[in-house]
Amino acid sequence: MFDLTIRGGTIVDGNGGAPFTGDLAIKDGKIVEIGKVNGPAKREIDAQGAIVTPGVIDVHTHYDGQAIWDADLAPSSWHGVTSVMMGNCGVGFAPLRPGDQDRLVSLMEGVEEIPGTALHEGLDWQWESFGDFMDRLEAIPHAINVATQIPHDPVRLYVMGDRAAARETATEEDVKAMAALVHEGLKAGAFGFSTGRTDTHRTSDGHDTPASVAERRELEGLASAFQGVPYRILSAVSDFDMHDGEERFDPEFDILEGMARIAGRPMTLSTMQRFLYPQQWERIATRVENANANGLDMRMQVAPRGVGVLQGLRTTLNALVGKPSYRKIMDLPFEEKLKALRDPDMRAKILSEERIRVSDVDPAAPPQIDQVLDNLEFLSARMFPLSDPPNYEPAPEESIHARAEARGVSVLEELYDQMLEDDGEAIIYFPIFNYNDGNLDTVHRMITHPASHLGLGDGGAHVGTIVDSAWSSFFLAHWTRDRTESNGTQIPIERAIQMMSADQADFLGLKDRGRLLPGLVADINVIDMKRLKVRRPHMIYDLPAGGRRLVQEAEGYIATLVAGVPILENDVMTGATPGKLLRAA
Repeated sequence: MFDLTIRGGTIVDGNGGAPFTGDLAIKDGKIVEIGKVNGPAKREIDAQGAIVTPGVIDVHTHYDGQAIWDADLAPSSWHGVTSVMMGNCGVGFAPLRPGDQDRLVSLMEGVEEIPGTALHEGLDWQWESFGDFMDRLEAIPHAINVATQIPHDPVRLYVMGDRAAARETATEEDVKAMAALVHEGLKAGAFGFSTGRTDTHRTSDGHDTPASVAERRELEGLASAFQGVPYRILSAVSDFDMHDGEERFDPEFDILEGMARIAGRPMTLSTMQRFLYPQQWERIATRVENANANGLDMRMQVAPRGVGVLQGLRTTLNALVGKPSYRKIMDLPFEEKLKALRDPDMRAKILSEERIRVSDVDPAAPPQIDQVLDNLEFLSARMFPLSDPPNYEPAPEESIHARAEARGVSVLEELYDQMLEDDGEAIIYFPIFNYNDGNLDTVHRMITHPASHLGLGDGGAHVGTIVDSAWSSFFLAHWTRDRTESNGTQIPIERAIQMMSADQADFLGLKDRGRLLPGLVADINVIDMKRLKVRRPHMIYDLPAGGRRLVQEAEGYIATLVAGVPILENDVMTGATPGKLLRAA
């Protein structure tokens, strides 16, 4: 007798072949038959009219903290994701030098905007080495599978201590000690090593991250830690842009390419269409193509929609944060703040008073916030009210700028009034990456580039400004169904599923999942494509110590299975925890 059968669905198996109608049988957590399945089962799922697919593998999340206190790992688990990769961007919580807890919290709070109070409350710090951290993850029940990379910043802090915090150059001895820690973590089952080299990543007190100052010698030394270890990956995020007036694209790419060459392993580079450097992604693509032609395996990790900051009265940032009167009420209980903002006198005062520089009063604020406020009139053409369900490819006439012109008011007035809509729950979408052209045509070019793979969802991070962890539901609905020939080329559903599952499994070296084949782990989605959609983001307050986070639900998931066990049915979590820690082979 089978444990579970899925009957009559359209099977999209992840291999890229044509979908077909059939059944699928599961026993002991694995797929045992596909096609016409005969025989009884303890349970059946009727999949007629739905697609049956492998579970989504998300290679870019920041659940490093949340995985300690949260079994569900939502929102990712609400969107068909059955396996997540943590330890991205060079930040994480292991290895841990005793006494460095505050430093690691400051890093994660600053870089990934996860409240320090929640991290201090939720983390139990029952580890020191990276292997210890993996053992701790393995001991905690989870709905979905977790995997991790070794992040650069904790490794540097563990070896160099105060000198790392002071952003000093690593010595030869430091590099050898760091490489030994990375090698040890890879041997323990970490999937790779990540580093962050971007000026936008800061600690919560406004300083550069320790690893951002790493020189070529250090990075190449760390890449040598891959020698003698089976298949693993490298990942990196970099600005690739001007620094102190000096063009540094090619020198920076040379360093990362050198890491990939020394490690002899695939490398993924976070890649976006940036506002000030709109053609930069094409320069990255050219260098990646050349590197691959010379025997390397380099990938561009791209998002399937605009990467956008969300503005609202509950979010961390909005266009009013530079106004002194708003700052006096911004931390009031929500109903009190809403009442104050509805007062005509307060409205007039906020709109008329001089703006202060946010960075002068809040060192933890993103360095770009003052640039945005300085150029609000221009940038408001890229800001859009989000409907429910949200439109992530809005037209220019839907922008705040266009709405303000139509009303004959300033863009700040329009933003103020829009944020008061829906009893103060309205959300303004500001795609800072991937939306320079006012549509997703460039994103289509990026996601269909042969050296690209999907990612940058940042699940678990940026809890007060961004929620892109619904990327998988959006990608499937928008790019295979909603984006018609009149506004762009659709992606065949068989290719879309392959991009979210088998391609990701192959990149990570996962041989036991990512496809619907007999003998593989039964990580599976059953999806009603006619109903599939994402809902408008909203704020909840369920982090440790009452911390807030933006979440985004989906509709259309009949079932999500992990190792054959339903963890979600009809868009609701079941409470089952069949997920496991994945260790690299």
